[in-house]
Parts: sequence; structure tokens; C-alpha cells
Amino acid sequence: MKAPLKRGFFHALILATLEALHYVDFPMSGQVLRIRLARPEDAPAVAILIRRVVRQWVLPDQSRKAGKAFISRVATTFLREKIVQGQRLHLAYLGDVLVGVSGMRDDCHLVHFFVGTRYQGRGIARRLWERTMRDAIRRAGTRRFTLNATRCAVPVYLRFGFRATGPEQVAHHGLRVTPMKMILPVARGKRA
Repeated sequence: MKAPLKRGFFHALILATLEALHYVDFPMSGQVLRIRLARPEDAPAVAILIRRVVRQWVLPDQSRKAGKAFISRVATTFLREKIVQGQRLHLAYLGDVLVGVSGMRDDCHLVHFFVGTRYQGRGIARRLWERTMRDAIRRAGTRRFTLNATRCAVPVYLRFGFRATGPEQVAHHGLRVTPMKMILPVARGKRA
């Protein structure tokens, strides 16, 4: 019988290298969840995933006008343009299937966060959020994260550690959202 693999220095070094390359694998019961940054050519698949999730989970709680406006902001051309301009979208794949996407603006405000309906409840959202958060911390030292959650997403963000900063309201783009934030504790350095 083989001894279990110990995850020590070399495992941490390999993981850090993969993260630096923006490509990380997470083992999941029989499949590997891969997370990487989006490229412009990923925009069509990202748009399809977002529209499918939004139609099922977000639009039923929104006005028709707000829903139509939101769908236009996740069109392929819009997303491709955002990626080209440098907005970081993290994509989660199981095998060759795109199962999740998260997008952060200014390394502090989560603007897109979607996991395909068939893949919800498997820990993908948490892994995707943790990867997105670590990227923002590494790039900008971010300790305060904000987002505007639709009604169906509030429980997910509460489990991640976000707290509501106000009641549900109609945002400037017309969607009914709850403003939320997460403030990470400041890491204390080791004493000599």
C-alpha cells in the first residue's frame, strides 16, 4: 500500500507557480475543476453561460426593462471588449465544460459571478470565489470587497462571509440588488 502524498513545500511551490500562470486545478470527486483567466475568444461561451443562469435565477425577480438591459450587458461583444480592456474574468471548467465565471472590477468589486445550474451545490462557487479573491489580494492587496447581489444570490454571498450594507434597492441599471461587502482582517506578520 502506498503512503499518502504529503502536501508540503513542493506542492505549495507547484500550486504557486500554477497560480502565477493563472491556471489552477482543484480535484473534485472524479473530475478536476480547472480555473483560468478568460481570453477574448472565450466571450461567446461566457455569454451563453451567464444568460442561461440569469434567465433561470435572476430575471424572475426583476422588471422586464431591467432584465433586458442586463442581458445586453452580458452580450458576447460587450464581454469580449471588457476582456480586451483588461477586466479579469476567471473561468471554471469541469473537463471541457465551462461551469462558472467570476468577474472583478478594479480588483475589489465583484461584477459577475455565475455557476451553471447543473453544477451548483458542488463547491464550485466557493472555489471560484476564493481564486478570484486571492488574485485581487495578490494583485492589489485588496482587503475590502463589494458587490450588488440579486435576491437569489444573497444566501451564497452570506456563506462566503459577505454582509449586507443596506436593504434591497433598485440600482442605477434598474436591477433590484442588495449591496454587500466583505472586509478581510489584516494579516499580521511574524515576529522576529
